[in-house]
Amino acid sequence: MGNLRSSSSSSALKWLGFVTAVWVQSISGNNYTFSNYSGALKSLMNLNQLQLNNLSVAKDVGKAFGILAGLASDRLSTPVILLIGSLEGLLGYGVQWLVVSRTITPLPYWQMCIFLCMGGNSTTWMNTAVLVTCIRNFRRNRGPVSGILKGYVGLSTAIFTDLCTALFSNDPASFLVLLAVVPFAVCLTAVFFLREIPPASSADEESEETRYFAVFNIVAVVVAVYLQSYDIIGIKTGVFSVAFASVLLFLLFSPIAIPFHSFIRGLNRGEQDVEGRIQEPLLRSAEEEEVVVATAAAAVVEEEENPVEGRKRPVLGEDHTIMEAMLTVDFWVLFVSFLCGVGTGLAVMNNMGQIGLALGYTDVSIFVSMTSIWGFFGRILSGTLSEHFLKKAGTPRPLWNAASQILMAVGYLLMALAVPNSLYIGSMVVGVCYGVRLAITVPTASELFGLKYYGLIYNILVLNLPLGSFLFSGLLAGFLYDAEATPTPGGGNTCVGAHCYRLIFLVMALASIIGVGLDILLAYRTKEIYTKIHASKKAKKSGSDLS
Repeated sequence: MGNLRSSSSSSALKWLGFVTAVWVQSISGNNYTFSNYSGALKSLMNLNQLQLNNLSVAKDVGKAFGILAGLASDRLSTPVILLIGSLEGLLGYGVQWLVVSRTITPLPYWQMCIFLCMGGNSTTWMNTAVLVTCIRNFRRNRGPVSGILKGYVGLSTAIFTDLCTALFSNDPASFLVLLAVVPFAVCLTAVFFLREIPPASSADEESEETRYFAVFNIVAVVVAVYLQSYDIIGIKTGVFSVAFASVLLFLLFSPIAIPFHSFIRGLNRGEQDVEGRIQEPLLRSAEEEEVVVATAAAAVVEEEENPVEGRKRPVLGEDHTIMEAMLTVDFWVLFVSFLCGVGTGLAVMNNMGQIGLALGYTDVSIFVSMTSIWGFFGRILSGTLSEHFLKKAGTPRPLWNAASQILMAVGYLLMALAVPNSLYIGSMVVGVCYGVRLAITVPTASELFGLKYYGLIYNILVLNLPLGSFLFSGLLAGFLYDAEATPTPGGGNTCVGAHCYRLIFLVMALASIIGVGLDILLAYRTKEIYTKIHASKKAKKSGSDLS
């Protein structure tokens, strides 16, 4: 009975940790909210578009220092990593609030870049702590885990935007208070519950995980639809706004019922469950299954001797150090294809305020929110569907990235042509495809290069965010917009009309097409690995059916 109670507590704690991870992700997408207060910074500091875009690049450069979080993930505990991120975010966004609220005079440009960089870097610590811990805790369901967690990151922009609109009339200074204080408070809660716990070791536990992930998906979809409905209805004042905020917070807290249900269900399993656990070592554990996958993959790729370390170089499916991963062609194909997707997507998100104004919209908050909400759908659906088709047919995950890049290219072309309502369509398309890229790349990297050094490998891939922001937002969008814009009195500039961003969209459509080719190449190069993973999952399911 004592073992049963201990097992029930362990399962409940694992799910409680996942719930707090969802809460952390719900507030860690603040890096995508720059458009909500960029206009205030531009007017307050008298910036032109290139200078403003370089501020957004500084924000994204913070993610380049995510390498520090990756290195720390193997040396520091999850609570410590969360605390570092929350404190850095409190300082970075807190100083921005002081400037925008006119509490202090505007800081020199280079100092503002530093504090925006700190705000951007804070999320890398949060994301690393959450993703590495949860992927290890639920290693047999990496697709759903990635989809759900990355999905809530996508929703976080809409959550912040709509809450600020409802409670503070979309005031930029109040918005920055939320960005500074809320993540800090949520991370202080998560440090008590989010930690590594042994993964599922039986078919019954894996089946339970699948059912609970389905509940998380349903709750997340309800939150997304609720946020989108609020944007469409347009009533954003008075009692209605307070009611909206209250219901939203209730929905975000509702998954807390899952760990309680898991604990009670574990206690009620009784004698039969105890007997099943006694015989459990006769089945393969999740760790052993990973070894089977890696061993099978090794038969596909020819092993090469590593003269430096005196051992065989790891093949796809085995644990790679960062240097071993970077010596493979597959890593760089994944890296560059990721750049083509997230770099162009970030350029749209960072410039959404100016894109909307150029096309004649005075309030662009709905487009920021739509990009966030549809990004959620892209993340959560791609994570679940890619896992389903991997288990069913061995479909390589990079094919989903290729499909998203095709759709993204179409979205850019529609915005370049400035067809009616193209910004609404473009916001949805870019959001969905950007979400797919983030959700698919997370499990893909872990499947190709292993989990042992996953935290660092993930943060190397995330370097694409600042790099893509610099190339497509800082350089491409900044220079081409300023070339079309006219100066305004007192400094700065402005541009109105479809021509302002047409060439920018065409170049980004071309980059997306390049990304399609790279994703198809990666799918071809890794198809044998995914075939072996599919065979392993199928064999495990057959074994559980026979037992």
